Amino acid sequence: MTPSRAAPAAPSSFDPWRAACVAAEIGGASYAGPQALAALRARRLAELLVAAARGSAHYRAVLKGHDPARVRLAALPVGHRGELMQRFDDWVTDPALRLDGLQRFMGDARRIGEPYLGRYVVWESSGSSGEPGAFVQDGASMAVYDALEALRRPTLRPWQRLLDPWLLSERIAFVGAIGGHFASAVSFARLRRLNPALAPRLHSVSFLQPTPQLVAQLQQLAPTVIATYPSAAVLLAEERDAGRLQIAPREIWTGGEMLSPAMRRAIGGAFGCPVADSYGASEFLSMASECVLGRLHLNSDWVILEPVDKHGHAVPCGEVPATTLLTNLANHVQPLIRYDLGDRVTVHAERCGCGSGLPVIDVQGRSDHALRLGRSGSDAALVLPLALSTVLEDEAGLFDFQLVQLGPAEVLLRTGLEGDAGHAALSRAREVLAAFLARQGAAGVTIQCREGEPARPSASGKIRRIVATPV
Repeated sequence: MTPSRAAPAAPSSFDPWRAACVAAEIGGASYAGPQALAALRARRLAELLVAAARGSAHYRAVLKGHDPARVRLAALPVGHRGELMQRFDDWVTDPALRLDGLQRFMGDARRIGEPYLGRYVVWESSGSSGEPGAFVQDGASMAVYDALEALRRPTLRPWQRLLDPWLLSERIAFVGAIGGHFASAVSFARLRRLNPALAPRLHSVSFLQPTPQLVAQLQQLAPTVIATYPSAAVLLAEERDAGRLQIAPREIWTGGEMLSPAMRRAIGGAFGCPVADSYGASEFLSMASECVLGRLHLNSDWVILEPVDKHGHAVPCGEVPATTLLTNLANHVQPLIRYDLGDRVTVHAERCGCGSGLPVIDVQGRSDHALRLGRSGSDAALVLPLALSTVLEDEAGLFDFQLVQLGPAEVLLRTGLEGDAGHAALSRAREVLAAFLARQGAAGVTIQCREGEPARPSASGKIRRIVATPV
């Protein structure tokens, strides 16, 4: 057993002893060779499969007839979010976890960042598929995520970190969806609870508010570090270039969407500071971080990614897959084994010049573009795609949708729902969306609705929930 699992059970989601053990493991593995990393993965995979067969009714059935400690990963079936969520109570390994209880907990915004049942960290996600999901992390998996964030996130200002390793001199603003139990919001709230000394310097800023209010709040906070999504960072860069936002952050951290080279240049150029990107998901919070050369390194000692073609067959290194299967080696309470992540991750065979032994990856994940909407031409409001998705999911309860911009002041909202259910869902969504756009300064936008029309994939085969049109 690894030290992270051998540690005494903790009454909360944070155990200093376990965190120290995991940090030591991660520090030692950062520059390990391929054989050492493969041995770590094999051992941790065997532990995961044994735990899944012992505690999960779903995986007990999946692994029937196999020796969990010896079965080949590729011999196991692919897991899909929708199917697993339907069997949630049989999927998890703790019988105290029940989906109805989790949903009630996550329905209360006052409890964001609070441990569930006193020992679990939970968050919700819809992802690019539009299927809502609930994800539970125990103390062991959170220790892994915490250590990966602390030890493998790039150090953009080494001297400052040497003098202030706990960030106590920084003012950090997270710009995102802060009213729900989303992974970033939960993680930020949890950090406040765990570190009271740092808490006064951690600020959550909603990107659902109109841009002038967002700008005014950031202006008042004057953050030295901004953590946000690439599309939100681009919006802030435009406000900075226009002279409306006059802050001078020293670092910008992005994640959750694809950061293109052009986006990085626009953000870094506007603020005159370095930009650090990372790759994570609700299914594994810290999958990859950038090195000093700006390349993403997969944390392959704790997560296995299998790039596959449309038939589920492995693709060679360097080839762009149809999708990627994820196996989370840290989470034994909600096993994620060959889980269809939906992102297209290319794994490269060559070793990076930075010296790390961790694989280099490229990610083609969510890359929705902001919509510029309104009848006033150049004064139209710029609306973030994640904000639109959040409003339609949280306020309208619509998860099966695609929103397409048809013109400067016209959008199409389509859903695969049909009949009375589809009509009611679209009616509610139209009302919520119109009110949100009006608050953003995009009043008078025509919203067409079509039911019984599933989202259409792009040329790459990926479904984009929000589709902008240059206008």
